Amino acid sequence: MRCSKSSSKKHLHFTFKKQYRPRRQDAGSAADRAGPAAPTRSPWSCDPRDDPHAWDDDSDPELQPDPDAQAEAHVARVLSPPKLGLAPPRAAPLPAPAVSLGALEPWAASKGPTVAVPGLLSLPPELLLEICAYRDARLVLRVLPRVCHALCGLVRDHVTWRLGAPYPVVEEEGFDWPKACIELEQHLSRWAEDGRRAEHFCLADGHVASIDSVLLLQGGTLRLSGSRDRSVNLRDLQQLGVEPSQVLVRTLGTQKNSTHKGWVWSLAALDHRVCSGSWDSTGKLWDMAADGQQFGEIKAKAAVLCLSYRPDILVTGTCDKKVTVYDPRVGPALLKSRRLQSSAVLALLADGRHIISGSEDHTLVVFDRRANSVLQRLQLDSYLLRMSHQEPQLWAGDNQGLLHVFANRSGCFQLITGIKHSLGALYTTSTDKTIRVHVPTDPPRTICTRSHHNVLNGICAEGNLVVAASGGLSLEVWRLQA
Repeated sequence: MRCSKSSSKKHLHFTFKKQYRPRRQDAGSAADRAGPAAPTRSPWSCDPRDDPHAWDDDSDPELQPDPDAQAEAHVARVLSPPKLGLAPPRAAPLPAPAVSLGALEPWAASKGPTVAVPGLLSLPPELLLEICAYRDARLVLRVLPRVCHALCGLVRDHVTWRLGAPYPVVEEEGFDWPKACIELEQHLSRWAEDGRRAEHFCLADGHVASIDSVLLLQGGTLRLSGSRDRSVNLRDLQQLGVEPSQVLVRTLGTQKNSTHKGWVWSLAALDHRVCSGSWDSTGKLWDMAADGQQFGEIKAKAAVLCLSYRPDILVTGTCDKKVTVYDPRVGPALLKSRRLQSSAVLALLADGRHIISGSEDHTLVVFDRRANSVLQRLQLDSYLLRMSHQEPQLWAGDNQGLLHVFANRSGCFQLITGIKHSLGALYTTSTDKTIRVHVPTDPPRTICTRSHHNVLNGICAEGNLVVAASGGLSLEVWRLQA
């Protein structure tokens, strides 16, 4: 890895960087799948839907009124196991990192303290860094700068923390190397020995149908789950291993034994406020600070498949191909609705500048909130089901079991059903009934695989807790060492 940062300016577009297929660790046979043929139009070509004035007039005819029939048809089409056929060409595997990631191995800096007195400071900087590699990264960062100015300068230099491995996949200007190294070291330590150090809990009560969405709140102390039994359940995870009967707190809503009139498909939160999206074409807002009381409702014209909750906007992606923006601070009030894609919107993310949506039509659309127009439209070979965004990286899982990485520059194919990434950690769940724990390197390195008896539909990680939603009516919880 280079010691010096590139001086080139940051581009404005999201550009395709890499795609990976999570490695299977068993030696079973591989069932190949023929990916659908991609349209021949250029990903950069103009599209009538990009017109900023092409707003919906909400004059569409009403859709099929039965939300359960709609949901079952959607699952059969989008989430059914891939069919047998010819596999898309597989890229040659990249060589494994030359440096072991079991411990931090700082880059040998070309500069360091030159002190002409005997003792520790008389050692070459390369040897000092080698000694530091055997110490906890947090300790090195907090203690050594207090010893003397020479060690402070060595530790504060970000070049010191660069790893001799393909990490990160996308590096932006001002990348926080010390913070990334601390999180990476903590992640590797927590999942060492194939995750044997993590406590595992199976929460099998509370739902009577498949769980399709899960969300952690308040640093992992509270957990929400949305199910096909039409309910959203609240759990207090502080009671794990202490008082099992107190873990399940209540079901949100005033309806008897249910929260919605259709399957609950998506959840999103901002601080203590939560929104649940359902196949009954509604999104309901809940205040966890007020004991889970409802304080608002969105009435859409089609199933709410994905959500993104920001301080100033609440964005929904629906089955009728629309991305709709609301102001959750009042009402919530409808601000605008756009038909950005030609099929159902399956995945959605928003930040202060962009709204990013993935659709069943195999497109990824980046909408510029300030310019009120489409900034970029990418045509893919598959459709994205889940996305995780942290500047400048966008990680996404598709229906062919591939992980895609996009950079914001201004043999058995399974569906990636859940994805969560941070500076030093990467988690995925799949229809192959596994949760896989990776290091977000190039390519990702799998450090732990846990099998389940049923399909896993999503994942959420917060603090020292990791929760996966299961099609077998349970929630799988791992509590990691602090």
